[in-house]
Amino acid sequence: MKPIFHASLVNDPFYDPVLFIKFLYQSRAILFDLGDISKLSARDMLKITHVFVTHTHMDHFIGFDLLLRIFLGRNKKLCLFGPTGFLKNVEGKLAGYTWNLVYNYITDFKIIANEIREDSIIRKEYICRKRFASDQERRCPFYSVLLKEPGFSVSTTILEHNQIPCLAFSIKENFHININKEKLEKLGLPVGPWLSKFKEAIYKNKDADMDFTVTWEEKGKIVKEEKFSFQKLIKEIAIITPGQKITYVTDVSGSRENIEKIIEFAQDSDILFIEATFLERDKELAKKKAHLTAKQAGMIARLANAKKFVIFHFSPRYHENPDELQKEAMAEFSKIYNYPHNCG
Repeated sequence: MKPIFHASLVNDPFYDPVLFIKFLYQSRAILFDLGDISKLSARDMLKITHVFVTHTHMDHFIGFDLLLRIFLGRNKKLCLFGPTGFLKNVEGKLAGYTWNLVYNYITDFKIIANEIREDSIIRKEYICRKRFASDQERRCPFYSVLLKEPGFSVSTTILEHNQIPCLAFSIKENFHININKEKLEKLGLPVGPWLSKFKEAIYKNKDADMDFTVTWEEKGKIVKEEKFSFQKLIKEIAIITPGQKITYVTDVSGSRENIEKIIEFAQDSDILFIEATFLERDKELAKKKAHLTAKQAGMIARLANAKKFVIFHFSPRYHENPDELQKEAMAEFSKIYNYPHNCG
């Protein structure tokens, strides 16, 4: 069963952390972190609708400038999320350029930035044609969920990294829908754009008692329409299974409080992307730098019951022997299992 999104690290594990999450069958993507994104094509960057930033150290936020440049002059809306102090950082980036020409643009590009605090989210909009002057801030309660759409949601938890807040993120598919093509053929129904609309209707109205219109198309034009019972159609052709969960954790100290919060937050992840910056033999340095060791990453993945985990954000001191980090993480992860699991 294919999930609705596919996640992959943009850079190798020794370079800037960026997780690119592409939505299958849609021209859409989101990012977890915003380090160097130059390996992404302009086409892929233009699919990005939301960016979730763990914190604004340079290797997690330097990609803002390139993304801004790609979006300028286009009818786009970019939503950003980050920790306490994020709005000031975004405004600092925008203030670094001269915007005397943008009032001539006929396009409408805006940035919607959200600063996540312990008890609230502070939101501001920055309009390109107004030289990115911001509107008044709006404040709303914070309950861990940052984005909720019919098919999925993105949530966060606030962790600690060297005395600053650092966010972890999780994207969860509400449930997954596959189409039984044998049943589709048996009922004489076509494969076409109506199936995307059908899936969207299930996400929005799974239990609704209504009719659904199936369309037959040729060369982009509708040549036939027929109405069916929505619930009967679901029963006949839809295979509904639990959705995929992907969690992303980086730049956190290995304190007991952090580890307990991460385990709870990442529980039952299908894929856990987690930093493994140092080896356990260098745990004192890891503590000083407020990063996790590979052993801690493996332990967290095990206790969170992750089906698969991927480690990244390696210290350059291990450039000659990155396999040591993989082996240490896997050894800790596999302690209570008698069957193989996946460490990417």
